Amino acid sequence: MTDGSPFTDAPRIRELLRATRVVVEQIDVDQVLRTIVEAAVSLSGARYGALGVIAPTGGLEQFIHVGIAPELAARIGHLPEGRGLLGAVIDSGASIRLEHLGADERSAGFPTHHPPMDSFLGVPVVVRGEVYGNLYLTDKAGGAFSAEDEELVASLAATAGIAIDNARLFAESRRRERWSAALAEINVTLLSGEVDDPLAVVVETVASAVGAELVCLIRPRDDGLHIEIARGEGGLSLQGTLVEAEGSLVTRALESAGPVVVDSLSHPQSGEFGYGPTVAVPLFADGQPLGGLTISLPVGSERFSTADLEMAAEFARQTSVAIAFARARLDRQQLELVEERTRIARDLHDHVIQRLFGAGLGLQSASGLADPALAARIAEQVDAIDTAISEIRTVVFTLQSRPNAARDGLRHRVLDVATSAAAALGWSPRLAFAGAIDLFVGDDLADDVVAVVREGLANVTRHARARRGDVRIELANGRLIVTIEDDGVGLPESPERSSGTDNLADRAAARGGTFLLAATEPHGTRLEWSVPFAEEA
Repeated sequence: MTDGSPFTDAPRIRELLRATRVVVEQIDVDQVLRTIVEAAVSLSGARYGALGVIAPTGGLEQFIHVGIAPELAARIGHLPEGRGLLGAVIDSGASIRLEHLGADERSAGFPTHHPPMDSFLGVPVVVRGEVYGNLYLTDKAGGAFSAEDEELVASLAATAGIAIDNARLFAESRRRERWSAALAEINVTLLSGEVDDPLAVVVETVASAVGAELVCLIRPRDDGLHIEIARGEGGLSLQGTLVEAEGSLVTRALESAGPVVVDSLSHPQSGEFGYGPTVAVPLFADGQPLGGLTISLPVGSERFSTADLEMAAEFARQTSVAIAFARARLDRQQLELVEERTRIARDLHDHVIQRLFGAGLGLQSASGLADPALAARIAEQVDAIDTAISEIRTVVFTLQSRPNAARDGLRHRVLDVATSAAAALGWSPRLAFAGAIDLFVGDDLADDVVAVVREGLANVTRHARARRGDVRIELANGRLIVTIEDDGVGLPESPERSSGTDNLADRAAARGGTFLLAATEPHGTRLEWSVPFAEEA
């Protein structure tokens, strides 16, 4: 190559073309950056080369170097931050070529263990009209860098800008594809009608589709922000914890109704920076905030771009619509269930109970015409019909209760205890209620009743070897009476009082009541716990 015609040196032109081809063949951003440095070192004959990516706030956010062994780089320590001559190339946005970099007043020197460097060439890499980074080359073999070296590297830098732009566009398209796939999967799952917790679906899908290190669903409460769901690195220790709401990432996202991003995120418990770039995405349904979705990438990851934030905002809008639709669908299904259960309860009450009641009255009338032995048998059947009516009324009450409603009523609490005991018993206890116990029995007395039923059924499980049992709770003659009977082996001849039964006796005595545990004929056991109710009412 000559000064008059810089393109007459065919070997170097071929080297430039080869380097250009190698650079444009790559589509991964990180690989493109390293390939650019390696191509520039080969093209210019430099011993050392680096590409510094300029951070939005100034300085360098990435520094890809070639020529220094990894062991030596580790000993040198912290990578350059863009000061001295490196900063001069950043500030000027133009090439700088020096024969002896140490002689330039802008040189900031080298840290300990850094190899000596002499000649220097810095060339900006421009992407879409903005300086993306700079190529730094030092220690050219045979002396200083020439003007043709600068021109060749500048040509390579121009091609590198195009390659970087293409790689970034490809990476952005892949990210859009992942966001779209996540949104499609969420929509399909939520609209299937088989989801009980839509927000859990959102977290699970995002965590797997976006490649995040940690994804959390955080919901506001009166006492702070509650990390309701956490998936990923450290998620188990975070789930269920409370964090401060004021000034938090999620609070800012909910207030702004848009994504908020930070470059790093500290662990809520340790306070140490454990996660890289993090974005908080607000979720709304019917205009009401559901909470915030935080997505954290590993430390050292590329920060979220403007395109990422746009995709996150669109994801939040679409997901919020899907969640609202899924909730509406669940509400409709629950309403249909309530209507069906109400219909069944009405049929049981209006038809089955009335027919049984009529049959009982008919049998009672017939018993007056029968001989005493037959009358006794008829009376037993009338009692059985009364028991069946009581049990059906319990079923009617259960059917008429709303699904997922607050289960604080005494009937529901007793039903829950009986359901839990059924697994250990091998059969379900029959329940009967008499009187408006949910209306009149207070919380303290209800706690005692539940304790009596739980301990009574536990004794049947442990000792009775029974095949059936009955629990009856009634308000009668100014008393609340709990009766538990079974058809088991009964009590031993010299029964020992246990701490459980002692506790039930103490509860009865504290209320001025009585506790009785006795054998029944021909076999079985009867537990009766009775307390005055007039003062409670």
